[in-house]
Order: sequence, then structure tokens, then C-alpha cells
Amino acid sequence: MKIAVLSRAPQAYSTQRLRAAALQRGHNVKVLNTLRFAIDLTADEPDLHYRGRQLSDYDAILPRIGNSITYFGTAVVRQFEQMDVYTPNTANGISSARDKLRANQILSRHNIAMPPTAFVRNRADVRPAIERVGGAPVVIKLLEGTQGIGVILAPQVKVAEAIIETLHSTKQNVLIQKFISESRGRDIRALVVGDRVVAAMRRSAAGDEFRSNVHRGGSVEAIELDPVYERAAVRSAQIMGLRVAGVDMLEGEDGPLVMEVNSSPGLQGIETATKLDVAGAIIDYIAGQVAFPEIDVRQRLTVSTGYGVAELMVHGAVDLVGKTLGEAGLWERDITVLTLHRGVSVIPNPRKHVVLEADDRLFCFGKLDEMRSMVPERRRRRAKVRRLPRQPLSE
Repeated sequence: MKIAVLSRAPQAYSTQRLRAAALQRGHNVKVLNTLRFAIDLTADEPDLHYRGRQLSDYDAILPRIGNSITYFGTAVVRQFEQMDVYTPNTANGISSARDKLRANQILSRHNIAMPPTAFVRNRADVRPAIERVGGAPVVIKLLEGTQGIGVILAPQVKVAEAIIETLHSTKQNVLIQKFISESRGRDIRALVVGDRVVAAMRRSAAGDEFRSNVHRGGSVEAIELDPVYERAAVRSAQIMGLRVAGVDMLEGEDGPLVMEVNSSPGLQGIETATKLDVAGAIIDYIAGQVAFPEIDVRQRLTVSTGYGVAELMVHGAVDLVGKTLGEAGLWERDITVLTLHRGVSVIPNPRKHVVLEADDRLFCFGKLDEMRSMVPERRRRRAKVRRLPRQPLSE
């Protein structure tokens, strides 16, 4: 396999480890500076030039796109996608994960538990937003911050208002987020590769510092990840369109709270803490995808009029929880269940005796009208009525 690692830092630990892991497995690997590409849109076929020459053929790329070159870096990745070169992290996935607000919007839409968060721009909306997330203390985050930079703990409402007003005056966009006190300056980093967590560590802040980033002096320790946390990490990465990701989670009172999904996770801290070959796991996954690539089933199975593919949520379907697939009557309605997704587990071609549980997801092929009839009507938001104080009757 011929693979390109897109990186502006060839001597960085993560880049070197990925290169070494690929060479150790007999692959041909090159480290290419992302900024030295030129995107060619003049030819009949999508193409790329590197250092002034037409790029040779590659089987796969592994993007390590830095925050400062997100726009150009994702454009290069997108061009590789147009050229049918495999990438574990798509351009859209990288862009979505890099924008903290956009990532929060996507994850919240899919019921991923996160610290209560608000985003406002008008000064008059700041205090109500702080109250909605639970009041002071609050964490204020710059949308473009990395490695703990641009993350501020405001202990009081007035302090938070002053910080946000100052940042807004410099054209900075910020998130207002509840401070999860029970995490006690600790968080969990789970390294997701494909559909599993290959390594996990707990990061603890140093001294009075509340940020646990290793770059801020935090310490790390290897942990055995609870299945609930593993499911949250894998699902978050997949929702963002990433097959290689570092998912940061807080340990909340009711379980994991996802803070961030990183599309270019550093490997030094987690490999040092866990003594695991994370770089090797990434290369092995990419090699497996190149040898046996996934196909877009949603596009391939839509050749017959009136038939298609759809994902049915068991909690949204009527009276399916506790029934077997056979009792659900799907086959009688000309619906075939291709896979059943339960947490991070996938049951291919499930049999009729399988009992359905809440939050199961059924990936089906069949009559579109029948499948639409099983999706509950979208609930409309009810407007909140604000009661005004009663005015005295005029004489």
C-alpha cells in the first residue's frame, strides 16, 4: 500500500510514529507538506500537483491538518476524495470537528450528552445564557482554541460578562459552557479507530489549573474504559464522519459528557501512558479499508422505483421495544433488516428471534412508503408563553 501522511511537521512525534508503523508493516509511505500541494481543476479528471510536479498515485492518505491551515488543508483532502484516494477522515468531518460550535450542534442533534452550552453574540443575551447553562462558574471557550488555549474559567457572572464582552470586542466568537465541578480538573481521552476505542487515558490537571491538557502540564494515566464511555466515544466520532479521532469526555455524575472530537489527535501522550501501538492500529485500519473498502449502501441500493434504504430508530417506532424482529412484522411489509446497531455493536443480517431494545437502530432496505409509515410524525416545538404581569384596569 502506498500512503501519504499530510503533515507540516515531519519531525513531530505523531508523524514519525505513523511513518515508522507503516514502514514496519511493509508499506510505502511518504510525509507530504500539506501547503506544497496545488489543486488542479483544469483537467477532465481531478488532479493534484506537489512541489510543481504531478502527484503520483496513492492508495490512501492520513491527514494531519493543523488548526491554522484548516481551509486549505481540507480543500486538499477533498481533492484526494475526488480522486478516489481513501482517507479515514473526510474533509467535511475535519471541518465540522474543527468548528467547536458546529460540532456541538451536530452532536446535540444526535443526543450525545455534553456539558450545557450556549452561544450568543449580543451583550444583552450573555447573562440569560449564563443562567441557562446553570449559572457561574462557567467555562468560556474560543471557537478556534486548541490545546487548552482560549479556555477560561469565570468564577462569577460579572467576571464572565466582562471576559465575553472583551473577547467580542476583538471579533472573537466564544462558547459559554457549564463548569462540571465533579470532574475535578480531569477528563478522559479515548482514541477511536474505526468502530472501536484502541486506547484510553485519564488526564489530570496540575495544581490549581482546571485544564487537563498535557501541554498545560497535566499528567496522564492509562485506564480501562467503561463500555458506556466507549460507546459514547465511538458514536461521537462516527457522527462527525471521523474514523480516526481523539474524543475528550468529562466524567459527569450521570455518565460521560463529550467535550470535543479531535480529528488530528496527538499520539505521544496516549502511547506513553498506555504503552500501546496506537499508530500501528491506525495503519492497520487504513490498510484494511484500502483492501476491502466500504461502499455507500444508501446510494447502491436505490435502483428500484419505490425502494430504498432507511434507518429506523426503535424508540421512535410504535410498540417495537421488547418484541422480536419476527413479531415486528417487517418482512411482511417488504422490509429487510440489513444490520442492527446496538451501541457500538453491529449485528449483520439479524434473525427473527432477536429481541429489540430501546435505542436499537435498524438499517433496512425495502418499500420507502412502508418505512416512512413507521417513522413518527415530527413533533413541532411548542412556543413558550411568557406571562406578563397583570395590568390594573384603567378607570
